[in-house]
Amino acid sequence: MVAPCMFLTYNITMLIYDLDLSDLTQLLNEWNEPAYRAKQIWQGLYQHFYDTPEKFTSLPKSLREKMDSLFDSPIKPKLYLDSSDGQTRKTLFELRDGQVIEAVLMKYDPDTFTGRGRRTLCISTQAGCAMGCVFCATGQMGFKRHLSSGEIIAQVMYYARMLKEQNEVVTNIVLMGMGEPFHNYNNTMEAIDRLNDPDGYKFGARRFTISTVGLVPMIRRFADEKRQVNLAISLHAADDESRVSMLPINKKYKIDDVIEACRYYIAQTGRRVTFEWALIHGVNDTPEVAQKLASRLKGLLCHVNAIPLNPTAGYEGHATDRQRAALFKKALEQAGIPCTIRMKRGIDIQAGCGQLAGAVSS
Repeated sequence: MVAPCMFLTYNITMLIYDLDLSDLTQLLNEWNEPAYRAKQIWQGLYQHFYDTPEKFTSLPKSLREKMDSLFDSPIKPKLYLDSSDGQTRKTLFELRDGQVIEAVLMKYDPDTFTGRGRRTLCISTQAGCAMGCVFCATGQMGFKRHLSSGEIIAQVMYYARMLKEQNEVVTNIVLMGMGEPFHNYNNTMEAIDRLNDPDGYKFGARRFTISTVGLVPMIRRFADEKRQVNLAISLHAADDESRVSMLPINKKYKIDDVIEACRYYIAQTGRRVTFEWALIHGVNDTPEVAQKLASRLKGLLCHVNAIPLNPTAGYEGHATDRQRAALFKKALEQAGIPCTIRMKRGIDIQAGCGQLAGAVSS
């Protein structure tokens, strides 16, 4: 909630997507506008995807003029790349302070392995990332800053507007782009709540997935809030020595701590946890590692989502091959842990998991 005094400097510090409905109602009250106008603006933003005051034709001209300064875009598309199969688009956005982020649209048509059409967005919550995961291009670039809730929302609205022109809609949103969502917890959750609002975009909570490297206090906080949002944990190793060599955060939050937090989450919510696993040849892709992982996950309501490592310039490891991936999956399933080997998308445009680095090159 924005404090009343902040509206004195609102035009400088805040933009339309940073406001929730109560903030917007408060602002209109300060402008001596009727309260019902807030709902009209809200629905224009999140149901019709208006991005300029001129599109709000149901509002009087005087109000549209007042709103003009609120619509300075929080993100500006600078470049985009489409994958060779036409199923993935990566967009480079520039923020108001010159920082850059990337977001990705992935199309899964009914004739793909899913058997149904999906339009999935992979959006960013930070410019850069402080977690330093060695095989991740975002981690390699370091942390720049958190995104505001409005900057997170604006990525979704950009693609929702694009898909509407094609008579399509967003079906899934994964917060797996640049940044660690739980490091920017409040803004991330505010964005999700605003997108979930039944009077606005009304995007179902169960169609969001948040991915974290395992910030234990935030997993527990998330559990206590009993949200219906899906939780994914980037695990990638079955013992602390291996994991700390790939994910420095493991120095602070050991695997046992992460797993225990996941048990707490499941107990609080009754919801399944997904463990993400980048299959690296000769590092974490053997049946023996799979068996060790299965012993750690025994009794958990969970699923392992594995994908052969996507290449990045700053890491020398290589993706596992199809045969080794199949053996890894088999070993897990024989131990009672369900596993899916994910389909790689957008690798030719560096749009795959771990490849976003805020620099689209041709």
